[in-house]
Amino acid sequence: MRTDALLSRFGYCSRREVAQWLKRGRVTRNGTPIKSPSEKVEPEEVLIDGEPVEFPRGIYIALNKPLGCTCSHKEEGELVYDLLPPQWLSRNPVVNTVGRLDKETSGLLLLTDDGAFEHAQTSPKRHVPKVYAFTTTAPIPASAVALFASGELVLDGERTPCLPAELVITGEQSGKLTLHEGRYHQVRRMLASVGAPVDTLERIEIGPLKLADLNLEPGEWCEIDPAIFAR
Repeated sequence: MRTDALLSRFGYCSRREVAQWLKRGRVTRNGTPIKSPSEKVEPEEVLIDGEPVEFPRGIYIALNKPLGCTCSHKEEGELVYDLLPPQWLSRNPVVNTVGRLDKETSGLLLLTDDGAFEHAQTSPKRHVPKVYAFTTTAPIPASAVALFASGELVLDGERTPCLPAELVITGEQSGKLTLHEGRYHQVRRMLASVGAPVDTLERIEIGPLKLADLNLEPGEWCEIDPAIFAR
């Protein structure tokens, strides 16, 4: 990779600014300042301001999304991207959420700058299981367990029934729901359809990844190994 491409790719500066960075000796390899923007380097062998390139092979993180944050680059108000280091937002490709959680849903959210990984996890063909813990404003009917598992529930405004989903009722007004698809506000719409509107909603698992195992407070993030999703 050219030095100018590296600095731009990882969000340090624009290509126009590279010459000034090199002139000031901010980019080194083996202790020697790099002089030419066209010099070929590997990200792992370069220091920028004395520090190694962060996530040189791509960003793969899990975030415990707090309530009130929006999964958008453009909307007003508090965004999940405000919780990340600012330099990440200048990377190319950009860092994106893998799917979305609505503003009033908290919990496990993946972010990456790897478009192939993002596509693999959101592809309808993959049916990556996602588990949600919820409370409701009314009792959950026991009949909802069989209905959700049947694959026959058709949500309002849709023609195709939902894929079979596993509902575990943990209390009169609480439970866990495992989905294998990602329709718009699906958990909320499914529970509303059986007369148990959602009060609180948190995603607690994505595939093999469990929020409880990560020990993340709301707003905190950690690096993950993308290979766990290929097993």
